[in-house]
Amino acid sequence: MSLRPFEIHVAGEVLDDLRDRLSRTRWPDAIPGTGWDYGADVGYVRELCDYWRDRYDWRAHEAELNRYPQFLAEVDGVDIHFYRVRGNGPNPFPLLLLHGWPGSVFEFHHLIGPLSDPAAHGGDPADAFDVVVAALPGYGWSGKPRETGWGPTRMANAFNRLMVEVLGYERYGVQGGDWGGIIAARMGNLHPGHVAAVHLNFIFGVVPPDAASTEEGRAALQALETFRARETAYSQLQGTKPMSLAIAQADSPAGIAAWIVEKFRTWSDCNGDIESVYTKDQLLTNIMFYWAPNSIASAARLYYEMAREGNATMLAPISVPTAVAAFPKEIYRFPRSWVEKRANVVRWTEFDRGGHFAALEQPEALLGDIREFFRTIR
Repeated sequence: MSLRPFEIHVAGEVLDDLRDRLSRTRWPDAIPGTGWDYGADVGYVRELCDYWRDRYDWRAHEAELNRYPQFLAEVDGVDIHFYRVRGNGPNPFPLLLLHGWPGSVFEFHHLIGPLSDPAAHGGDPADAFDVVVAALPGYGWSGKPRETGWGPTRMANAFNRLMVEVLGYERYGVQGGDWGGIIAARMGNLHPGHVAAVHLNFIFGVVPPDAASTEEGRAALQALETFRARETAYSQLQGTKPMSLAIAQADSPAGIAAWIVEKFRTWSDCNGDIESVYTKDQLLTNIMFYWAPNSIASAARLYYEMAREGNATMLAPISVPTAVAAFPKEIYRFPRSWVEKRANVVRWTEFDRGGHFAALEQPEALLGDIREFFRTIR
């Protein structure tokens, strides 16, 4: 499990092939005026792909992504790609940051500096962290599992081994959203001897039998039911037949863009205007973590593995101190009382703005909450 220095480098022929595929995309017809009603807006995705082909500068973003030290380490037979940036302060605290789908380590890239060197970004050096930003197995430039069973539990065990056995941290914190939140919670459940605390912007709560007896409970149940009815087809597909879609996506950059960008628009606090929150360059840089290493299939398989683990993983108790950053447009929102049925919640922060991709949408808010919470843990 030795560290191997790593830099992201996409071969020139991969970029040439990408531009060629984008230029030859066969676009479907759309009913005029329907926009995003049927899913991805063909007009917007076409505009984005034209920009991707003609104006997006991957090499500039690649250079920025390589600004911080990166490594590969083989854990449980799979390479894990991660950033590791030592903290600049009197007593940096180790912090593992975990992303989800359809995100990537890029979500956290602009937080590495403020977290590792707060004084250089107007903060208190006492808040410094040793920052580890890791790509989930099967995602981005992490290795692709070659056997079944790589669900959240196995990933939680692998990341604990990364932090303890590879990097030598006996005590550390974890932060995550989406799958990263699920895996971080699982780490708090399985490894309380090493995980000092977890900070989550995505967490499942236990729905009580009398949930419908209060106004808050009824509203939460209605929101959950609405989301499940209108927005979970992606999860059902990837949890049952992921390869049927992935073959098409691995062949079509426009197909990957449509699948991912629709989620960024729907799950973010953008009032339907995706570029009010993200730039085209941000959207495309994240998408490149799926296109360039051809990881769209290996990433989607996590849903299949989760379906076989079952709800015990999603609802496993968390005994370590837990902080929840609750953003209003998060896709699943559980009342604090429901979350407290499984987690040792010691901090709960309600924010006025923000959605599922908090690290990109509301970076300053998330940064502040992480700092304040871990001051109580150090």
